[in-house]
Amino acid sequence: QVQLVESGGGLVQAGDSLSLSCAASGRTFSIYRMGWFRQAPGKEREFVAAISSSGSTLYYADSVKGRFTVSRVTAKNTVYLRLNNLKPEDTAVYYCAAVSGDTDYTRVVNQRSYDYWGQGTQVTVSS
Repeated sequence: QVQLVESGGGLVQAGDSLSLSCAASGRTFSIYRMGWFRQAPGKEREFVAAISSSGSTLYYADSVKGRFTVSRVTAKNTVYLRLNNLKPEDTAVYYCAAVSGDTDYTRVVNQRSYDYWGQGTQVTVSS
């Protein structure tokens, strides 16, 4: 079992930055691929970014590429998402997710491939 707790959301203005954290329980954090997803009001949850278990491979949605950065610190059992140059369309609840092992891009971006989810943290960007 893995428990995930996100933090760091908030209300910011367009162009500002935020850093989200996702703390994971358990002693085998290093084997988990970690993903970030988001869900805006009235929309389906969508892939944002992911990082392989080793941290060597990063994945991003086109909409956030160049603005968001995913990273992880295994010693802290934590994965991070740095959000730069935020836009109103980035407003959503952001969730982190985990699954054991790595796979191809098709599954990385598919929320159904993840076994564990956090409760989410709200990010609101005003124009």
